[in-house]
Amino acid sequence: MARRGHEDKEPLLQVSHEDEDGDLVSSNKKLSYEVAVEEAGFGLFHWLLLVICGWANASDAVEILCVSFLLPTARCDLQLSSGDMGVLTASIFLGMMVGGYVWGYLADRRGRRNVLVVSLTVNGTFGAVASLAPSFWLFLLLRFFSGVGVGGSIPVIFSYFSEFQPRMRRGAMISALATFWMAGNILAAGVAWLVIPRTYLNTHLGWLDFQSWRLFVVLCSVPSLSSALIFKLFMPESPKFLMEAGREKEALSVFQKMFRLNNRGVVKPFPAQGLVIRSKNEEKIRPSTGSRSERFSGLFKQALSPIKQLFVEPLASRSVVLLIIFYCISFGYYGLWMWFPELFKRAEDGGSPCANASSIQSSKNESCYPVKTAVYMEGFVTAASNLPGNIFTIWFMDKIGGKILLSVSLMVSSVSVFVIYLVKTKSQSLLVSCVFSGVSVISWNALDVVGTELYPTQLRSSALGFFTGVGRVAAIMGNVVFGQLVDSNCAVPLLLVSALLLAGGLAALRLPQTKQTDLA
Repeated sequence: MARRGHEDKEPLLQVSHEDEDGDLVSSNKKLSYEVAVEEAGFGLFHWLLLVICGWANASDAVEILCVSFLLPTARCDLQLSSGDMGVLTASIFLGMMVGGYVWGYLADRRGRRNVLVVSLTVNGTFGAVASLAPSFWLFLLLRFFSGVGVGGSIPVIFSYFSEFQPRMRRGAMISALATFWMAGNILAAGVAWLVIPRTYLNTHLGWLDFQSWRLFVVLCSVPSLSSALIFKLFMPESPKFLMEAGREKEALSVFQKMFRLNNRGVVKPFPAQGLVIRSKNEEKIRPSTGSRSERFSGLFKQALSPIKQLFVEPLASRSVVLLIIFYCISFGYYGLWMWFPELFKRAEDGGSPCANASSIQSSKNESCYPVKTAVYMEGFVTAASNLPGNIFTIWFMDKIGGKILLSVSLMVSSVSVFVIYLVKTKSQSLLVSCVFSGVSVISWNALDVVGTELYPTQLRSSALGFFTGVGRVAAIMGNVVFGQLVDSNCAVPLLLVSALLLAGGLAALRLPQTKQTDLA
């Protein structure tokens, strides 16, 4: 007799018997997504996926953070004021704000893999071309378009990756993926340390003096372009997306490939010949026969539909909380982090970066050459201090849960930023900056896990794209505020960052617990 509520549904498992080794045998078995991803096992496929998606995540970090490392020298060649530097660091976030929702929307409707390929290509191509920009405004424009690409790959890569993970390992694996941001940070700092001070690499192209920092910009585009090529040639589409789209055979093929890689040497096949595809009662998109403006209006409303769904119960309360958290952490982290190399440069002669107006004025009038290697060494040390936080996150994410880690780490980050304002020496400033680096990365890793698990498949990429877009607005504001106030009143942006991180930590306590939950 059929169970109530399931009269019209096929059973998730149609199991006939077990063989003499205890293995399940069935010639006619259909699996749900969660069961299929568990049956595919865990092994080589997932570790290869981690490396490939991790490299894409690292490439985004490199592209975003490379601007902060070139500022101490490029400011002379491009004749930048502190305000100009704030606008330049903000430009990539403006592009990410535009790209985040557009790419997220397309990924929920056209597939994760194809969007990743295109967005990574856009990122790397415009990033490389920016190295040839002779003027500040052209460089600014090209960095904006590079940001459009970054805005797509960051939210989509986490949706894509999470949809291959079995439930019990999802938190730890997403945390591991998030650690590749640290790898990208260290890579950018290391390449900057190796390349930018080497002024003998400067060449003259006839119409442009191609300084070492421009070579650094080119090198920073290599990870994005190589990631796009790898995804295009080797990676499958997300099986969760394929099932939601009704493409059962393609999804089954992906699970079979996962099973073969995870169970090398095992003769038995993937234990299912079909997947349970949920019927979807959505309106089919019909081509409009109205005017061009009516067609555009229809597409615009369709694009806004996922945002509206985020703010309807039962998702509304968590969406409001996430909006607050993304704003606070993005303003605080990017507003401060993008200025670390410049602040280290200002503290190079000893004392605090905000010590006194005379040291700030001398920093403004100082020549960019010869390049101070210590600035890039300090940036490298600060980036490397992400490592303890990443290890902590991987170890404790599935034990403690993302909600608690997110809240506590944001509060500790707030305290560390307040201490940066109080320090009096260069060594103290570097030490506290390393503490901020190690703790704040826990916040980002926890947010990556929580944000992925709070929304269903058909909204996941759109939601992450929207919230990262909100974060980009905050990052833009943070960089502009730092650029305008770092010379006149350095204390104001530091104390503002501390207050916002504290607010984000308190807001995180209102989130639901998502530890080891099934993906909807």
